Amino acid sequence: MFAVVESGSITSMPKGNKGIQIGDIKHPASIFTIWTEAERNAIGVYTVEIDYTNKKDEEWYINTNISYAFSGGKVTGTYGTATAKAIADANAKDENGDDLDPVVVIKGLKTIKKEMIDSQCAGILAPSDWMVVKATETGTTMDSGWKTWRASVRTKCNSMQTQIDNAANVDALAALFTYTTTDGVTSRPLGEFPVKE
Repeated sequence: MFAVVESGSITSMPKGNKGIQIGDIKHPASIFTIWTEAERNAIGVYTVEIDYTNKKDEEWYINTNISYAFSGGKVTGTYGTATAKAIADANAKDENGDDLDPVVVIKGLKTIKKEMIDSQCAGILAPSDWMVVKATETGTTMDSGWKTWRASVRTKCNSMQTQIDNAANVDALAALFTYTTTDGVTSRPLGEFPVKE
């Protein structure tokens, strides 16, 4: 990304895929690939340097748009302070700040993540659901190994959802899902569903 600077102000942001006109002179697109940075700077064209310091993971935060500035012979783009997404459910409001009628609930991150865990749990159990149906319909006994494993999957699902409920803020919630490697073992605080052996 490039910026055209005239009289100390950014006037345009060409993509670098076609030529540009600066003053009365038309320059071909090759100035973005063949010219050196110093040659471009001499006519007021600068490579934009993006500062990602304030940019946060968009799964958990809402980032600002990038603000561009020219200073010290450089054009930089910076993000403002990111805002954490809502962790709890909230009622949608009208222009006066009153709850909509009928009430519309906007799901917070905790609900979204708990629904995701529910879905994963259901997906893990689905291939063996037929065993439960068979045992129920025929009055036979389900294999104890499968029964124990299915119970352990449900227990782990409940445990994960409790951890999500107990997260104090967005960073604590995000940490539950963050994988780290210690002594060659990769894991996350939330843990994993048990695997049927």
